[in-house]
Amino acid sequence: MTDVMTKADKALGTLGRAIQKAGGKAVTGWSVAFGELTIEARRDDIVAVMTKLRDQFEFQQLTDLAGVDYPERAERFDVVYHLLSLTKNLRVRVRVMTDERAAVPSVTGVYPAADWFEREAFDMYGMLFSGHPDLRRLLTDYGFQGYPLRKDFPMTGYVEVRYDEEQKRVVYEPVKLAQEFRNFDFLSPWEGAEYAAPVLPGDEKAIGSAGKPSGGKA
Repeated sequence: MTDVMTKADKALGTLGRAIQKAGGKAVTGWSVAFGELTIEARRDDIVAVMTKLRDQFEFQQLTDLAGVDYPERAERFDVVYHLLSLTKNLRVRVRVMTDERAAVPSVTGVYPAADWFEREAFDMYGMLFSGHPDLRRLLTDYGFQGYPLRKDFPMTGYVEVRYDEEQKRVVYEPVKLAQEFRNFDFLSPWEGAEYAAPVLPGDEKAIGSAGKPSGGKA
C-alpha cells in the first residue's frame, strides 16, 4: 500500500511541476498531502490559471468552491476551487488568498458551475467576486446582516425570526436567550467534580455535622 501511495504522490508531484511551469508567475507553488494535489495561485490571475487547467490539463469540471476563514491573517480568506478531470480520473485543488475588500475575478466564464458557488461564498463569508453576473445573497434571508461562516460571527446570530399573529407577518427581533449560558462539566459521575462547598441548599448542615455521631447514646 505504501509503494502504491508513493507512486501516486510522485505522479501528482510531476503534474504539479508541469502546472507551475505552464502557469508561470500566476502559479506561486504546489504541494502534495494525503494523496491530493494543491495548486497555489495569484488572486488576479485565477481566470488564466483555471483556463489553462481546463484546456491544457483537461480538468473539465468544477465540482466545488469553498471558503476558509483565518481571522488572524491580513488576507483572512482562502478561496478553494476543486476540479475534476474525467479523462484522466484526477482531482486538483486550486487555492487563492483574499481579504474582505479585494475582489477575486469570477471564473464563471471558464466554469459556469461557479455561478452559485461564488454566490454562496459571498453570502456565507462576504467574499467579493468581480465580473460575476449576479452577485447577491443565496442562502440567507433578505436584509440579513453579517456573514454566518466567519469565525467572528456570534453563534446565536444577531436577530431571531418569528411569525407575529397580530401583524400577520414574519418579524425580526433581537436575539433573546431563554436561559443563561451554562457551562457543563463532563467528568465521570463516579469520580465527581470538585465543587466549592456548599453546592446545594442544605449542604451546610451536612458539612457542619461532619465528624459528629449520627445518634444514640455513648
